[in-house]
Amino acid sequence: MRISRTTSRRRSQHGVSLIEVMVSVLILGIALLGIAAMQSMALRNGQSSLERSQIVAYSYSILDAMRANRDAALSGAYNLASMQCEIPPAGSLAETDLRQWILSLKDGMSADPVNDSTTCGQVVCAAGVCTITVQWDDTRARSVDAAAADAANAEGGAQRQVQTVARL
Repeated sequence: MRISRTTSRRRSQHGVSLIEVMVSVLILGIALLGIAAMQSMALRNGQSSLERSQIVAYSYSILDAMRANRDAALSGAYNLASMQCEIPPAGSLAETDLRQWILSLKDGMSADPVNDSTTCGQVVCAAGVCTITVQWDDTRARSVDAAAADAANAEGGAQRQVQTVARL
């Protein structure tokens, strides 16, 4: 049995077809989209991590000011009854320390510190143990699912709170 020339040419075809090229381009495109999504998530999480680190530093700054004015701190002069979102007035050394602390929080955590109402702080001391609570807006780290569900205070939510407990 002899095979004709046209049949043998089809069997010995070399190279790739247009469909194979299109499938490989589709797979490459999906892979590149996945890499871009991972990069975007890494940037958001990196920003959120930086903000948490800054908040801890701000918490220790008010603790250092309280340790420098220990008698007033132990007597409750630094205690705030609730979250302080407005810049408090200056007065005594403790009031001035709290004012500077809230100002530095707003300057460091907000693009518009004057009109920022989301960056807040609270100090509560009892028996020489102080709890510093800081709340700020973390919408840049908000995930798409949390944004759709409007899950504030959830992982990736709009508002974050960090508490630091330390002994004077």
